[in-house]
Amino acid sequence: MKEATGELNMTVVTVVAIAAVAAFFYAFVWPAIQESIERNTYCATAQCDNCDEDTGECQCEAFDSEGETVWEGTCTLTDREG
Repeated sequence: MKEATGELNMTVVTVVAIAAVAAFFYAFVWPAIQESIERNTYCATAQCDNCDEDTGECQCEAFDSEGETVWEGTCTLTDREG
C-alpha cells in the first residue's frame, strides 16, 4: 500500500510540474512568439518612412486591400530585405 501511495504522489507532482510549465509557456512565451510572427508578417509588406540608418529602425504602416491601416509599428531594415 505504501508503494501505491508513493507512486500516486509522484504522479501528482509530475502532473503539477507539467501544468506549471504549460502555464508559464502560455502566459509568457506564446504572446512573444505571436507578436514576433505578426510583426514579421506586417513588416514584409509595410510601407516605411523615417528610417534611421544607424539603428536600421523604420516607422511603418501596413494596409489592407481597401487602403485602411491595419498595423503600425517599428520594422528594421533587415525585416524589409526579405
